[in-house]
Amino acid sequence: MRCPYCRHPDSRVVDSREADDGQLIRRRRSCPECGKRFTTVEEAVLAVVKRSGVTEPFSRTKIIGGVRKACQGRPVDDDSLALLAQRVEETVRAKGAAEIPSHEVGLAILGPLRDLDEIAYLRFASVYRSFDSLADFEREIETLRAAARARESGGADAVEAAGRTS
Repeated sequence: MRCPYCRHPDSRVVDSREADDGQLIRRRRSCPECGKRFTTVEEAVLAVVKRSGVTEPFSRTKIIGGVRKACQGRPVDDDSLALLAQRVEETVRAKGAAEIPSHEVGLAILGPLRDLDEIAYLRFASVYRSFDSLADFEREIETLRAAARARESGGADAVEAAGRTS
């Protein structure tokens, strides 16, 4: 690691600590040339493998952009979208892989989006799952209705089961 003060190409790690629930590593470093100390923060880069095979870094901004299109005209604020993107990132990072297929990112979006706004969920799901007919929409709407009925009757198991079918 290059010293930010004297630009010496090497430094010595004095202390390392995990931060942000293990997502980051803070390292306290010392330069053998000038003797000054500085801190670095390291974060594991999460990569998304697209269908074409191209790999790109995970981006909350891209999640928010895609979900914002589905939420257009709906009563969903920017804070809710940022929270949804955070939940999606936490879900995919919890898998523990350095690279994750874009399909799994899409799946991680569906659950929180369904909780946020059902209409936006239907819009997103129709594109993500490539709905071809009204029957696809009807099937998804029936799944949402079954989950709502289960919530009303207090059946948490039924809600979970309805969520697994989607």
